[in-house]
Amino acid sequence: MLTTYAKVMGIILVAIGILGFIPGIAPDGMLFGIFMVNAWHNIVHLFSGAVFLAVAFSDNWELTRKVVLAFAIIYGLVTILGFFTPDGGLVLGMRDNMADDILHLAITASALLIALPQRRPTLMR
Repeated sequence: MLTTYAKVMGIILVAIGILGFIPGIAPDGMLFGIFMVNAWHNIVHLFSGAVFLAVAFSDNWELTRKVVLAFAIIYGLVTILGFFTPDGGLVLGMRDNMADDILHLAITASALLIALPQRRPTLMR
C-alpha cells in the first residue's frame, strides 16, 4: 500500500507540476481556477513527484517509508506557514491560497496515515 501511495502521489504531483506551466490550464497563475501556482511552485511539485516515483520504484520499503514521512513533515510545515500567509502571499517563494493549504494538509494527513505503521506488511501463507 505504501509503494502504491508513493506511485500515485508521484504521478499526481508530476502531472500538477506540468499542468501548472500550461497557460490554458493555469491562467493568471490559477491552476484549474482554484490553486495559486507560480514557476517555483510547479518546480517543487515536479521535484516532489519525481522523488516519490523514484522511491516507489526502488523496491526499498523502508526508504519509501522514510521519504513519505519526510514529505509529510515538509508538507506539514508548508501547510502551517500557508495558514499564516494571506491569500496570494508567498510561502517559501510559492504562491499560496487557502485551497493550496487544504490540499497540502490532505497530503500531510494521507502521508502520515500511510507511512506511520511501523512494520512492513507480510504476505499471508
